[in-house]
Amino acid sequence: MCNRTLCVLLIPICCGAAFALEPDEILVIANGYSAESVRIARYYCQQRKVPAENICRAALGAGFEDKISRNDYERWLAGPIRKKLFSLEFAGKIRCLVTTYGIPFKVAGRGPIKGQQGKLKKLRELAKQEKEKIGQLEKDGSGGSAEHKERKRKLAQLQLKIDYISGKETGASVDSELSMVVSGPYDLYRWRPNMLKDNVLGLDFRTLMVCRLDGPDYGIVKGLVDKAIATEKTGLEGVAYVDSRGIVKKGVVGQFDRSLRDLAMLIRQRDIMPVREERTGGLFESGACPRTAIYCGWYSLKKYVDAFDFVDGAVGYHIASFEAVNLRDPNSSQWCPAMLKDGITATLGPVAEPYLHSFPEPKAFFQELFNGICLVEAYYRTKPFNSWQLVLIGDPLYRPFKKP
Repeated sequence: MCNRTLCVLLIPICCGAAFALEPDEILVIANGYSAESVRIARYYCQQRKVPAENICRAALGAGFEDKISRNDYERWLAGPIRKKLFSLEFAGKIRCLVTTYGIPFKVAGRGPIKGQQGKLKKLRELAKQEKEKIGQLEKDGSGGSAEHKERKRKLAQLQLKIDYISGKETGASVDSELSMVVSGPYDLYRWRPNMLKDNVLGLDFRTLMVCRLDGPDYGIVKGLVDKAIATEKTGLEGVAYVDSRGIVKKGVVGQFDRSLRDLAMLIRQRDIMPVREERTGGLFESGACPRTAIYCGWYSLKKYVDAFDFVDGAVGYHIASFEAVNLRDPNSSQWCPAMLKDGITATLGPVAEPYLHSFPEPKAFFQELFNGICLVEAYYRTKPFNSWQLVLIGDPLYRPFKKP
């Protein structure tokens, strides 16, 4: 076998270790006007040996909010971060950003495109005409006709153009937007492909990985770091709880339900830990999940069920919309803040409607963790989009199944 062939064959084996995220490749973003935000940034750098100069203090003010306007995002957050990343000291060296408590986690939409009011008016008139014609066809009993289908297709296309010009669905999580902070100009409408997904080498200089140290209070946020580091010394142990719904139909819903069942099978096959499954339309009941180390399931919209006794180091997420909208509210019934309050060490969720296909598929995400990949790399290797709604919460360097 020639040396070139040998090198090609070794790439998939070696790349996980050769290009694994290092502490000096992390830039920590703190709100310079928030003492707690700065404390978290400093603490993380100390515990993970991230150089102290890798803290970027954003001038966001003392009365910080969960949401930031698009203009303020560019002026006070993206702009200064971009300037630091392009400086001689940091150019080409940073692969991951860590946002902290005190940094907004939602960025507003861009608003309507200027100078397009006339076009928008015309499109809305055309859409109104199509709706009237569709309604007449349905009234005449031609709801399933070829003409009816064609007019519905045309209406859908018109609506997409209307939404694009008017600025609908152009908001995002701050973290997901920051993934593209060095990528150059791009359209703000819905999502952009995540160029790190299925990227074997995990390298794309237009895309940054972003993770967040945040939650209902300082103690919870500090615990995300402490529990991650402690668990790496012993390995994550406990029980995996997987909640599928027994859906076998085709399409994205069936695909995700199958991925949940496949995740349970994978854990058994690799003998990682005991597994318990819920395969009906119901949920794990309150108090039913002792020693939870892994959780993944659905569906209970913004209604957390306190079924879990999370062990230190526990990782999991709930597949549902709007579960990180009130990330810092200790009394929220949304799954992200509630699970953080209950002791989970790493999770993810959306700050607005994300659509199902934007989540990392459960089997793919956890398989990366089982292979010894750190949290943020597992997330970016499996999540489909950036400039969209999801946020990852936890220590980005956390490796719950760290290899010796």
